[in-house]
Amino acid sequence: MPFAVEDTAIPEVKIVRPRLFGDERGWFGEVVQVEAFAPLGLPTRFVQVNQSRSARGVVRGLHFQWDPPQGKLMRVVRGRAFMVAADIRPGSPTLGQVVTLDASDEEPVLFWAPASFARGFAALADVTEIEYFCTATYDPRHESGIRWDDPTLAIAWPVDAPSLSSKDAAAGSLADWLARPESGAFAWGPSAG
Repeated sequence: MPFAVEDTAIPEVKIVRPRLFGDERGWFGEVVQVEAFAPLGLPTRFVQVNQSRSARGVVRGLHFQWDPPQGKLMRVVRGRAFMVAADIRPGSPTLGQVVTLDASDEEPVLFWAPASFARGFAALADVTEIEYFCTATYDPRHESGIRWDDPTLAIAWPVDAPSLSSKDAAAGSLADWLARPESGAFAWGPSAG
């Protein structure tokens, strides 16, 4: 198997570690392979790949999109990042809980969070580049965010005074999201997961 999948405290969020083949020249590994992903319960269809570059101390997120629902498989391709996935599903037993991962370009680890999670990261190197494999195309009409410092989520960010975009600085709280009718798109239930 070319991948090892690690469960997290929230069953839908996964850490994926590709198998590496290395020698004195470096290493090689498959990052995404849909035939291997399917039996592991990971997505097998990505329709958009994004990449961001951030300076040390930048926090991006917490972002999500409900229509079309957009899951993200993220990895650090340069630098180091503190990655976050927060459960924002109304009715979920893990609503408001977060999973974090400290990742770097030293090891090609991937961080999977389905569409019903808010995702973000803090850049921990002078230059940090993140690649996102997305399960749906971006639609700015149906995306939103939650404040990086939302007290309900209580994320232990490794930065004190982050550099934020104006959109991220103006993001609402988890409570604000749950009060919106759009939050029903992520409602948790036996069939919704």
